[in-house]
Amino acid sequence: MLSKAQNKYIRSLTQQKFRNEYKVFIAEGEKIALEWLISNNPIQMVIATEEWAKQNNTVISKHKEAELHIVNYTELEALSGLQTPNEVMLVVPVPAVKTVPTINEWCLALDDIQDPGNMGTIIRIADWFGISHVVCSPGCVDVYNPKVVQSAMGGHLRVSIYEADIATFLAATPLPKIAATLNGENVYEMERLNAGVLIIGNESKGVSGKVAALATQKVTIPRKGGAESLNAGVSAGILCALLLPC
Repeated sequence: MLSKAQNKYIRSLTQQKFRNEYKVFIAEGEKIALEWLISNNPIQMVIATEEWAKQNNTVISKHKEAELHIVNYTELEALSGLQTPNEVMLVVPVPAVKTVPTINEWCLALDDIQDPGNMGTIIRIADWFGISHVVCSPGCVDVYNPKVVQSAMGGHLRVSIYEADIATFLAATPLPKIAATLNGENVYEMERLNAGVLIIGNESKGVSGKVAALATQKVTIPRKGGAESLNAGVSAGILCALLLPC
């Protein structure tokens, strides 16, 4: 059972200022929780129903550092940010801040992505395609927002995520820099590359002028229908499928 103080603490983590203060975030849902529990990544708290905790005692007991709190479904529902709460949620330490290393493989550069669903989807896409590095501008949504973590479906465990000025990062890398725009080269006519930086821009404004000026190529997914634009996450997935080596 959770104390009032613990309850308040967990609820506060829906806000970025408290995630920054306590340096932890929430990972919620059975699939995501199990991925973390199976991993060697540290966990601060496991909040679960009694039945779920019993069924998964083996993986929970692996994490001696984690506090286990048994709650009923009503208590978990009150803490949950999901419309349909699962039976478990974790409080997980935020990884130490990392400087962007020298990258010699495919990576994603995100220029002010604002929507948590898009951010989580893009991290999940990177995970799917084996892209190990995602560089986010300071104007991006917090990558530890609960909706981002939920959408990424465990991608945070396998993808290294950095915050850096995108223009500075692009200026320093010798990799091909490919910006997703509405007026670029037809992606179906481009050759696949062994390495590069795929730049995905803000949902409404696209890639900023400063960042676009540093691109070595601009790429477009040709439109045949009447839609004004594609979702940033959808665009990232299509471009990764067509530009990365098979």
